[in-house]
Amino acid sequence: MTAPLVLPTLVGDAVRLRAFTPADLPLVREATTDPLIPLITSVPASGDDDACRAYLTRQADRLTTGAGYAFAVAERVTDLAVGHVFVGLRDVDLGRATVGYWIGRPYRGRGLAGDALRTVVRWAVTVRGIDRLELYVEPWNVASARTATSAGFVREGLLRSWEKVGDERRDMDMYALVSPQA
Repeated sequence: MTAPLVLPTLVGDAVRLRAFTPADLPLVREATTDPLIPLITSVPASGDDDACRAYLTRQADRLTTGAGYAFAVAERVTDLAVGHVFVGLRDVDLGRATVGYWIGRPYRGRGLAGDALRTVVRWAVTVRGIDRLELYVEPWNVASARTATSAGFVREGLLRSWEKVGDERRDMDMYALVSPQA
């Protein structure tokens, strides 16, 4: 039997990555109004409190099910939740994990996504079995591509019609970071 996953608290320069709490409900409610976040994540499309609480519960359940590590991205000084970063373990038996992230609209442009991604990467490459981290960015999303490369990811190529976003299939640029131990 595999040991249950444990979510660490990770500290970056400006962020603290921690478990989601009920106090993070306003962030999730705000994220439901973003035109993209509900399409590419499990954030609900409505700001209904029950749906937003269910989202918070799903993040904790990812540890229980072994799906991965879901971190709230919080400001280091205030502990205000500003976003989410996730390390998915679907392909960990193949030595690969995926990374995804989002920052709420009011908190963008302050370098928090980059700090969160660099912080989670420093930890993730030490997790046994993870030799490679992958993330996917739509080609038009220059800010997210810049965030990925700032954390050490390298663009490997275009995956045509890779993922369904809303009602349409979209291309994704694949970025990867290979663990120094691999």
